Amino acid sequence: MKSGSSLKVLALSALLAVSAAPAFAAACGTGSFESWLEDFKKEAAAKGIPQAVLVTGLNGVTLDKAVLTRDQSQKVFSQSFEEFSGRMVPPRLTRGSNMLKQYGSVLSRIEQTYGVPGEVLVAIWGLETDFGVNIGKFPTMRSLATLAYDCRRSDLFKAELIDALRIVERGDIAPQDMRGAWAGEIGQTQFMPSSYMKFAVDFDGNGRRDLFRSVPDVLASTANFLASKGWQGGKDWEPGSANFAVIKEWNKSEVYARTIGYFATQLARAP
Repeated sequence: MKSGSSLKVLALSALLAVSAAPAFAAACGTGSFESWLEDFKKEAAAKGIPQAVLVTGLNGVTLDKAVLTRDQSQKVFSQSFEEFSGRMVPPRLTRGSNMLKQYGSVLSRIEQTYGVPGEVLVAIWGLETDFGVNIGKFPTMRSLATLAYDCRRSDLFKAELIDALRIVERGDIAPQDMRGAWAGEIGQTQFMPSSYMKFAVDFDGNGRRDLFRSVPDVLASTANFLASKGWQGGKDWEPGSANFAVIKEWNKSEVYARTIGYFATQLARAP
């Protein structure tokens, strides 16, 4: 769900501290995008990104004006809980129940490992991308490079672009397959690259953390995120509870977090 996911990006920007940068650091918004990108490649190489990854990840990347337009025209999330949950949950309830059954054994193992119940994970999965159907079509490297070049939140998106390159470096996903939301969220539950690096797990045991195609990896990584933020196994997630506070770590919007909890409760009650 892109409108909710972009709020996660905005919330992160307040946490960034400006640090000293190398002399060749790419200065946002000055000169051409192409010259900025060449400077960024030097900066990334100094941070340990191999030349081969820079070539496959960034060669041919161009500025995406559609991304800048979306970023500059974001509106505050203003729907009420009743409006948002009423629009989002009922159409996804039957499919969500089917997903709970289809992946029951995987979800059981995930709950044993991380303490997070399947209903919560399936609710997030459904709200974010319709259970992996709508993960977004924006080329991630292009989106992140565009937002890093722009001066509004350059340091944030430069760091995310470095992490996207690191995902490629460790072999999780090829750059041409890395597509997602306009602000850089990727995979079936829409992780920013920094969260992908921190929380993605290889739950299907194939040697890659694949949040694009592997449902076990997707659901376990989402559970790992919530567990890392303090999820308490066996406890409820009603507003005001400790687990609801963890859901708000996933998305800062009160309405979105309440909708995740409501959807999960509906799934738990489904026959």
